[in-house]
Amino acid sequence: MGNSKTRFKTFNKDEAIKLVEPFARVEGPILLALQKIQDEFGYVDRDAVEIIAQVCNVSIAEVHGVLTYYTDFRTTPSALIDVKVCVAEACQSLGSRKLVNDVSQALNTKMHSQSVDETVQLNQVFCLGNCALAPAVMVDHKLIGRATGEKVLKEVEKKKKEYL
Repeated sequence: MGNSKTRFKTFNKDEAIKLVEPFARVEGPILLALQKIQDEFGYVDRDAVEIIAQVCNVSIAEVHGVLTYYTDFRTTPSALIDVKVCVAEACQSLGSRKLVNDVSQALNTKMHSQSVDETVQLNQVFCLGNCALAPAVMVDHKLIGRATGEKVLKEVEKKKKEYL
């Protein structure tokens, strides 16, 4: 594992190569390779972009294009817990702006920032595909419908206990 504030492994070039090699013979390998790297290390290191390009026989520009197109990919190490609050129209109409304020105050952080204790990253997204149960929040990979500050904070605490 990496440091005590992450559940991911510390980036390692040799391990990254091993993770990417199975995708060398797959059609359209870039997205799959990026996902594998991020699943393992929590982000896509600059060196991983070069590794994917080399192993998959594509250009660095192609890998960078996919990396920057999808907002779920990150290029810096993530916090222990990732909280995504939907701020699209359906969620806004049902209170996501107030939810953002409540959650950011409770976590003592701002949007697109980590909490003071570096355990939680708060981000906005523009759809979680759960409009019928707006407002929607995702805590790591758990989707919360009809989200309230209380529900979100309860899930964050549950994840902290699981990871720490």
